Amino acid sequence: MSKLRFAVLVLAIGCSGSAFAQSGDGRGACASDYAKFCAGTSPGGGRVVACLNKQQNQLSDPCKKVLASRKAK
Repeated sequence: MSKLRFAVLVLAIGCSGSAFAQSGDGRGACASDYAKFCAGTSPGGGRVVACLNKQQNQLSDPCKKVLASRKAK
């Protein structure tokens, strides 16, 4: 993955909503899952979270926990 693409990915995840705005370890919990399953999804309007939710069975455990905590709110 190019450095520019990685930077865009980190920025997209950081700006995509409270699911990724957890403190400490939760902040980037879904970064690798986003890159693997949702790289073509533009951030905003809940599109990234919706994409990740569609892949729920294949997500990493930390990402599943972040998404579950977002649903609980």
